Amino acid sequence: MEQPIQEAIKQRRSIREFTEQPVERDLLERIITAGIWAPSGLNNQPWRFVLIRDQDIRTQLAQLTHYAHIVKAASALIAVYLDQEKMYDRVKDHQAAGACIQNMLLAAHELGLGAVWLGQILANKEKVNEVLRLDSHYELAALLALGYPQHRNQQSQRLPLETFILYEFGGTNS
Repeated sequence: MEQPIQEAIKQRRSIREFTEQPVERDLLERIITAGIWAPSGLNNQPWRFVLIRDQDIRTQLAQLTHYAHIVKAASALIAVYLDQEKMYDRVKDHQAAGACIQNMLLAAHELGLGAVWLGQILANKEKVNEVLRLDSHYELAALLALGYPQHRNQQSQRLPLETFILYEFGGTNS
């Protein structure tokens, strides 16, 4: 049996080096559509997005993170926000945002784009809101940098499965 989702999960890598080719808006819409199909508690769908392809805005945002070179190199950014007026449980809504972001990263991979989830910029989330002209009821969850990858030679490994399973209660060995 083919397992395309399992393969995509294992093949996707964080891409930090991009070509100068612009990312088309319809691809950004497809990526966001994948994101909004993530599960959320009570189906509250608390996520909101800002699409950023403008060079001046990208330059301003680059000044707010240690990863300025990635932000400047990406031809598109998606700022992922939580609308605090839609949230009902802080932990669950942040978990939902994580699922949304993972869906978006997988969609970018499927579409031939490279993407990386940038979190360090959260240290300056109030300043990001100022640059993007958003008020404080929108809480920055992540910034995704996207573009066409310069290469796909990133490698990754995972520890053996046994490392992660603490206990097993019941079941069989088959």
